[in-house]
Amino acid sequence: MIGRKRELRRLAQLTAAREPAVAIIAGEPGIGKTRLVRELLAILPARTVVLVGQAEPGSLSRPYEVLLDAVDNHPAVDEEQLAALADPRRSPVERLHTGLAVLNDLIGDSPAVVVFEDLHWADSESAALFERIADQHGPRLLIGTYRPDEVTRRHPLAGLLARMERRHAVTHVHLDRLTPSQTAALLAAATGAPAPLRAATALHHRTGGNPFFLEELLRALPGYDVEALVEQPLPWSLADVLRRQVDDLDPVSHRVVEAATVLGHRIPFDLLAAVTGTGEDELIAVLRDLVTRGVLVESGEDEFAFRHALVPEAIAGQLLGRQRRRLHEAALDVLLGSGAADPAMVAHHARGAGRYDDMIAAARRGAALYLSIGSAYPALQLAEMGLDEAPDDTGLLASAARAAWLAGLLDDALRHGRRWRDLAGTTTDRAESLYLLVRIAWESRDTGEMRALTHDIETLIAQLPPGADQARAMTAIAQSAYLRDDLDAALSFSERALALADEFDLPAVRRAALLEKGSALTERPQTAAEGRRILLGVVDEAERAGEWVLAARALNTLVHGEPPASPAEHAETLERMRVDAERAGFESLAVATYFQGRARLALRAGDLDAAVTALEEGREQDRNYRRPGRWADYHGVFLAGLYLEAGELDRVEQLVTDLASLPNNLPITLPGLRFHLACRRGDLPGAEAALDEVLTALAGQTWRSGEQAHDLISAALAAGLPAHRRDELAGALLDADVWDAHRTLVDAQLAEARGRHAEALSGYLSVREAHILGPATRGTVRVNAARCLLAAGRRAEATEHLEAAGRLLAGWRGWRVEQLAQVRAGLGLAPVDAAGAVTGPAALTPREREVAVLLGDGLTNAELARRLYISPKTAAVHVSNILRKLGAVSRTEVGDLIGRR
Repeated sequence: MIGRKRELRRLAQLTAAREPAVAIIAGEPGIGKTRLVRELLAILPARTVVLVGQAEPGSLSRPYEVLLDAVDNHPAVDEEQLAALADPRRSPVERLHTGLAVLNDLIGDSPAVVVFEDLHWADSESAALFERIADQHGPRLLIGTYRPDEVTRRHPLAGLLARMERRHAVTHVHLDRLTPSQTAALLAAATGAPAPLRAATALHHRTGGNPFFLEELLRALPGYDVEALVEQPLPWSLADVLRRQVDDLDPVSHRVVEAATVLGHRIPFDLLAAVTGTGEDELIAVLRDLVTRGVLVESGEDEFAFRHALVPEAIAGQLLGRQRRRLHEAALDVLLGSGAADPAMVAHHARGAGRYDDMIAAARRGAALYLSIGSAYPALQLAEMGLDEAPDDTGLLASAARAAWLAGLLDDALRHGRRWRDLAGTTTDRAESLYLLVRIAWESRDTGEMRALTHDIETLIAQLPPGADQARAMTAIAQSAYLRDDLDAALSFSERALALADEFDLPAVRRAALLEKGSALTERPQTAAEGRRILLGVVDEAERAGEWVLAARALNTLVHGEPPASPAEHAETLERMRVDAERAGFESLAVATYFQGRARLALRAGDLDAAVTALEEGREQDRNYRRPGRWADYHGVFLAGLYLEAGELDRVEQLVTDLASLPNNLPITLPGLRFHLACRRGDLPGAEAALDEVLTALAGQTWRSGEQAHDLISAALAAGLPAHRRDELAGALLDADVWDAHRTLVDAQLAEARGRHAEALSGYLSVREAHILGPATRGTVRVNAARCLLAAGRRAEATEHLEAAGRLLAGWRGWRVEQLAQVRAGLGLAPVDAAGAVTGPAALTPREREVAVLLGDGLTNAELARRLYISPKTAAVHVSNILRKLGAVSRTEVGDLIGRR
């Protein structure tokens, strides 16, 4: 059920409601309508009555064909009723009532699901019966499936759909084609291993995201070699099905279709007319017929495309080689004559015509053009097409390396980048190639390669005179040092590069060096504000210059650094990063990092469920999350941390198992998660065993994180780890670069554990409003302070802190909320709700109160999303939380409960 979980959940909710409901499932052939229905039927309770009828081509002339198919061979069917149903001497009304009686006798008072498959082929009597079933009462779900493209205005289904919409609350489920990430997930599910990204992208392009076509291709290839599948000929059965769509065309239409198969995925009207020699009026008539038949679709202004991506492949396979070549030559001459053709089309037809000089020239132009507009993958395809004929062309190698990196194809980026470096004819080329290779090595977690490359750059600097090339090489070293957490070296080399940039007036180098300098400064509490100021200036300059990669990287650093005081400003920065990353075609920042940023925004709003939702949504959309590399497993690591917060320990264990199967995890990842999981399960021996691995990993870790320190020390305290082991862990986790608020919090936690409540209280009170700490952590600070106050007999003050903690933890669950409940109980305060949080208006987080006010003003989820820079899905999560906490049954009650502005 790749890509269909939401639809399955909607249908399951209808069956669980135990009320009459109607669902209409629409989609093209092979999209998964029948599969969705079967998955629903498989999860129904055993006592549910299930009746499934299938219409067949040609059944329009067979009355009640769908019902007869549904009850065929059913032992409880009355044969006399079936005879009456098929008796043409009876009136239509009498036969309709007989059909209803047959169904009602089989269903009785039981919950039921009645399915009419392929209503586009159903006879008018079956359509009328479907409509009358929808009028019946009782716990039943009526489902109809159909193909929209096969329903004409005179078809019985057309009127049925319109009447159903007027008379019933119909749930419409439209199944779309799979996205590229869903195609990759389906391939992984079918083969048992993650599919190479390039193969998954090519197969998505080849099949158009149609799951039936994809499964047919897989079924035809023994061993499931996905990369071989990209070039594998179509299995005869699938090719036969596809060619059948054009078997009965007249000669002119057939010639137009054959030409269209050669012209590519986008077929311009004028080009098709020129290649086929068909007059405009005649071609319009032919195309109208092909669109009506569902062979073509009008994809744009004077532009057409095949509805199914494999149709042109199936038809082109029957053309003679000379026939295809002549069509390519004709198309190429038209395109070159126009002077403004898309380079990708020119390259495609030049290769098909065997005119390789034209192909290489178009590949050079096209790769540069596509990189400039953020289309990384098409740029890579064009560059590699040119490299097939000119493998030593450094311009094409540079384009291929950059495009592969932006698209997240690190192995390909490394291969092209190394060859670009080795063949570089100028020091500028060599410096640029080394700059990119450093980044690729970091994302691949190859620290040895990074050191070697950095040495190469240092050698290059010594050979260069002061100027642009030397400045660029220094910027490359600054980047390498920053990525390896050598902040002093990063600052030193970025300053040297800036001095040269000012001396020789090198604005592009200056922006790149400022990016490295600002990024390094943000890593230290003492200089973070200056770093943010520098990066904000870099973003503005880079956007004006159209340097979208640079701007996106700077914004990414800002998003992941110290959060600004305003959540709206944080959200705007994140959205700005995504826009710039998309303009650059920067896959990892536009998808993976964006959704991680959304999760962090939710955490800053104190909403754990919204953070989990954002990460899970990111995992669905990110095609690269399973690939080896720095960001390959970060979704999983982040998600595991959130599940630990929520107390969903079985899900954490599953994620740890998944992560263990991936290469290139950070050294601390698995030991840290195993230690934390053992602590939360109360497994002290397991925690002590895992702690040794954690300490070993920390010894080789060049960076420190205050959040990591608080999380692991909190877990150690919960498990009852011995004091000397806690101190050992704290000593390894804290250094001078950890923010003071986190260090103070951890010190206070350890002091409280030793019974030094006054010392601990002083620490807690000093950081209770620290902005660097998220709402959930500040809530824990308040709970801990209340516990210390309670130990000193200061009950009134403890109560105030608990009330504040309740507000901060209103959108949270798990161990922090459980601690709150325990201390409240110790004070004899009112219990909290099932999630462990105080309810009512006071329970709303600041973000939820903001949403609630807008709800009171009547905004929809989509309007909320636009106003607050969040997704509609996150807006829906906020609304759900608000309704639950306020005990409201509708959105209209929210304004009255919180008080309008």
